[in-house]
Amino acid sequence: MKIKYLIFTLLISNLQLIAQETPLYIGTFTNENSQGIYHTTFNTQTGQLGPIELAIAIDDPSFLAYSPNKKYVYSAHKNGFVSSYKIEDNNKLTLLTRVKSEGKGACHIAINATSNKAAVSNYGGGTSAILPINFDGTLAEASQVLNKNLENKTARAHAAFFYENELYVAYLGKNAVSQYKLQKNDTYKLTNNAIVDVNGNPGPRHFKFTKNGQFVYIINELAGSITVAKRTKKGFKLIETVSTLPKDFNGKNACADIHLSKDERFLYGSNRGENTIAIFERNQKNGKIKRIENVSVHGNWPRNFTIDPSGNYLLVANQNSNNISVFKINTTNGHLNFLYDVKTPTPVCLLF
Repeated sequence: MKIKYLIFTLLISNLQLIAQETPLYIGTFTNENSQGIYHTTFNTQTGQLGPIELAIAIDDPSFLAYSPNKKYVYSAHKNGFVSSYKIEDNNKLTLLTRVKSEGKGACHIAINATSNKAAVSNYGGGTSAILPINFDGTLAEASQVLNKNLENKTARAHAAFFYENELYVAYLGKNAVSQYKLQKNDTYKLTNNAIVDVNGNPGPRHFKFTKNGQFVYIINELAGSITVAKRTKKGFKLIETVSTLPKDFNGKNACADIHLSKDERFLYGSNRGENTIAIFERNQKNGKIKRIENVSVHGNWPRNFTIDPSGNYLLVANQNSNNISVFKINTTNGHLNFLYDVKTPTPVCLLF
């Protein structure tokens, strides 16, 4: 009887471990070592990555996004295209459509779950394009192109985010996050050139809203800082701008990605150059942040990072050192504990 109970217990334990396996897709810059989008699994209970395998051979899929039902994946390519894929039972990808991003250097794609639209940001061309998504996951040609370029200056669109009937786009070349609102004719209209005014040339790159949309955190690539703003009845109010670097750092640095912890008590930003993740404690009432630590990424050039679905692990894509570093998050104080790293060819985007 004890043996049967032991076997049953082991079986249940193994089933629980299997249930914790979640797919992870890896976007790359293709070269002699990297061939496209890779996939693996991540165990949210043990923190272990599975074998890394090629999901599809495709050129420079540098940023990835899921469809709301997670049956399809979308990628932006720096040669000015956007692709859609069907996820097969073995986690391989089948190419469905490939359409123009309506600009050079597509670097980011965001999906709107309610309106079935994608927004692609073109860093090289400076434009943002709205692409309708069909019921079968395929992409249609752009229905609208947002162009904020000046005759003598490129806007450098770097990231976009949908919130309800609003669209926000970070323009590094304009030093602004702009706000657009969806109109009755199903197009987006510019309603605010810059949700907050900033000094100098900080270069906003990526940004995160809190779940309730009341606070936004903008990571500035050129200034090495994070700008905090709060939504008001009249728009957004600048709260503060905080450095991602210690005062004694004097090397070259370029910030990249930014994420909130699952409970929104902590904020994380990546430093390329110092090669760290900056950890901030967040005041959930007034939105202010305080940097508490910078942790080495155990690699070079952390272009992108992500937090797993459980909220207990943080994974970093180190572009120039060809590895993914895995950290355990201390959910009490926000600190990161390095666990291990795995070799991966030119990882630049991690998608759970």
